[in-house]
Amino acid sequence: MIGIVDYGMGNLFSVAKALERLDVPYFISEDRRELEKADGLLLPGVGSFRDAMTLLARQELVGFIKEYAAGGKPLLGICLGMQLLYDESEENGSTEGLGLLKGRVIRIPRQTEEMKIPHMGWNKLKFLHDSPLLEGLEEDHVYFVHSYYVSEEDPEEVVAAAQYGVEVPAVVGKENVFGMQFHPEKSSELGMKLLRNFTKLALEREGVQ
Repeated sequence: MIGIVDYGMGNLFSVAKALERLDVPYFISEDRRELEKADGLLLPGVGSFRDAMTLLARQELVGFIKEYAAGGKPLLGICLGMQLLYDESEENGSTEGLGLLKGRVIRIPRQTEEMKIPHMGWNKLKFLHDSPLLEGLEEDHVYFVHSYYVSEEDPEEVVAAAQYGVEVPAVVGKENVFGMQFHPEKSSELGMKLLRNFTKLALEREGVQ
């Protein structure tokens, strides 16, 4: 069973519908006692880094997510949820993140007057390192909506990247902790396959499938 973390700032409906299309069992909860039973966790997110960390702390989920990851079960952050996995963000002033991955979240620099921020649209992934998330997949386009990106990261943890003025870490992973800067649930065939690979990793680990 996949658990979707509900802390008030996630695209819960679209993520849940994607799992339904994949015929993957899931539940949505803000209760850590329920979430700790999940075979894999999805941490979605839309909005401000600082607001998200405030809500996670208020619901006593910061320590839980760190403990869950330390226990070895797969964790996937989506969009803002991926950024929350890192050390800190400069958005609305410096804010400490979950610190599960090393890096800092900064605003995408505008390279030309024509370059639009936020970045909204389809960009092609470039695969950089092997990962169970990329198993059986080919490079294709996925859908981004963001104004900030991960910088000062460990390059060995960047599984796939996209170009938008700068190289944007798009899929990241370290051991059982993964992130996708784009919205896989809105990214057509490749996005669904990436989600499928994550859920397969989680459920097969526990012998569910």
